[in-house]
Amino acid sequence: MTVFDSVLADLNERHRDEVLAAFAALEHGREPVPEAQLLALRDATVRRDLQRLLYRLGRTLVRVGGTHWTSGFRDDVMAALAAEGATAQSRIDRAVLVLVLVHSVAIPRSQGLVSGDSWTSAHPTSVDELTRYTQLPRGEIRPALQRLRAAGLVQIAPPRGRSASVDGPAYLPGPALHRLTKPARERLEHELILAAAPDSPLAAAIRARRPAAPATTSTTPEGNEDT
Repeated sequence: MTVFDSVLADLNERHRDEVLAAFAALEHGREPVPEAQLLALRDATVRRDLQRLLYRLGRTLVRVGGTHWTSGFRDDVMAALAAEGATAQSRIDRAVLVLVLVHSVAIPRSQGLVSGDSWTSAHPTSVDELTRYTQLPRGEIRPALQRLRAAGLVQIAPPRGRSASVDGPAYLPGPALHRLTKPARERLEHELILAAAPDSPLAAAIRARRPAAPATTSTTPEGNEDT
């Protein structure tokens, strides 16, 4: 018996189809899915069955904003992968991603231009800006951006008030970052603060809290999805 069979066996045909349709949309869609589009997202009972299926596969529901959903790795699965040193991105790719997040989200947020804890931003950063504030070779930044874009971790946006033919494309965080659970988003935000302002009071507070931080917990299959 497959994971799908064990979760879906007790559902009627309609609910089984709804769960499978939502599963496919969440797992394979590039952008978060509006809950109004699918019964398994807007109906709490069917959503619990969807959550059970995702849980068995190491995944979990992630709410984006108030009305959209996507799926991502459970926190306990991410912790296990991190402990094993597993990563899909190289050191260069991770460094370039951090630069994009710092310039397009962290700095605008510190200036009051970006609110909330999402990665949505209207403040793209150009390759010139990325090159200016890093010691990475310029020749490695563009290939890294291409790989990050293919993975959905960054996306192209129109340059800010400049000609694309002169400065080339500018970059924003990509839709794959919406797949982070709330604890994962908070951890990434803390890493950005430590990288961008290591001597700030906020960075000191983050470091002080870390030894006493509780162990990462998993999302339960009963429907306690990220909010």
